Amino acid sequence: MKNTLNTATEQVTPGRTSGAGRLLITVYGVFAISASARAGYQIATQFGEAPVAYLLSAFAAVVYIVATISLAKPGRTWARIAAAAICIELLGVLAVGALSLFDAQAFPHATVWSMFGKGYGYIPLLLPIVGLWWLYRHRTATAK
Repeated sequence: MKNTLNTATEQVTPGRTSGAGRLLITVYGVFAISASARAGYQIATQFGEAPVAYLLSAFAAVVYIVATISLAKPGRTWARIAAAAICIELLGVLAVGALSLFDAQAFPHATVWSMFGKGYGYIPLLLPIVGLWWLYRHRTATAK
């Protein structure tokens, strides 16, 4: 049976949550878990030493959780939420990376995004770029 599209309906590019998309979701999931564990441990045991850094780690964990869930869900709304979370992630990596590079005193302890993710092999810097590219490649289009 041939798949036809009604011009009044959405065209969905298949594959956003399959294939390489699953790998992207998995990487985001790993970062969600690792950033959550790191932030939880730091806040519970060393919060007084660097509260800003540890709260930024917790914020990064929330961003990774939102990105993971929204990337895994199909549909335009979830893709928009994923794009927003990933844009926030990219801005966070760039801002915290630059601040930690130029004002090391402001970040006495590292966060996930410190030094542009140096402690994580710069994956935090590359991941949002790949994520945004993936969302763009598999975006939902409205037929005209």
